[in-house]
Amino acid sequence: MSVGPRRPPATLGVRALETLSEVMRTGSATAAAANLGMTQPGVSRTLAQLEHAIGFELFYRDRGKLVPTKDGRLLAEEVEFALAGLQRVSNLADDIANSAAGELSVVAPPSFSEGVLPAIVASFLQKHPGVRFNLDSRSLETSRVMIATRVVDCGFMKMPVAGDDLHCEPLVSSGSACVLPAAHPLAFAVDHLRPMVAVETHTHGSACALAARGVGIAIVNRLLARGYIRDGLVMRGFAPAITHQYAFVTSINLRGSRLVSAFMEEARAELAKIAPMD
Repeated sequence: MSVGPRRPPATLGVRALETLSEVMRTGSATAAAANLGMTQPGVSRTLAQLEHAIGFELFYRDRGKLVPTKDGRLLAEEVEFALAGLQRVSNLADDIANSAAGELSVVAPPSFSEGVLPAIVASFLQKHPGVRFNLDSRSLETSRVMIATRVVDCGFMKMPVAGDDLHCEPLVSSGSACVLPAAHPLAFAVDHLRPMVAVETHTHGSACALAARGVGIAIVNRLLARGYIRDGLVMRGFAPAITHQYAFVTSINLRGSRLVSAFMEEARAELAKIAPMD
């Protein structure tokens, strides 16, 4: 038995598929035309062109109604899936354009990640619930390399930040403060003392925890320590002033990401709420 040459695959336009779907749904070329903003002859012409392209009939007429053929119903089922997929693509493109979807990788110092970053992320997600975050805490030098090489999208770093491969946007300044038990004599007075360093620690959480146990007075960044003031602790100003400045940092090779820009503005707005209280 010989088999004739195989038909080349048809190229089907989205408008033709939409027309087929609407006629299948309504059973009428006139109703489909009204719903699609077309004329009835335009719908009939589109269906005829589609049938010619695919090589088989989609409908037959029965007392003025369009009745789908078996082949037509089979094709229409797949068309529904295809159109739904196109709608999902359209919705995703709209979400990305409006910074409502996507993924952000962020790196920050441990104390920044534990102290103020959760509030920034939570506020951002209220406005952009479709965004997924990957948060990392690393040392200053490791963070710098991760941002410059675009292992992460952005980060928060203490200034000054070295390297001409980074772009820095200053965000917030904060002074230093002493954290000590509320009953400590220095919680109510100013005195001129020479500090004796007993313990060095690299996180504000552990410094405040040690102060709460009476190990000593913790000298900390006021902005980052505020979340740990509890259990009878108080925070008092430290003199002479020691100022800490933080920046939002990206690679100079990062090209205009809407999501990164929106996140930076959210960080700026959230930190502005906290900084005046310091």
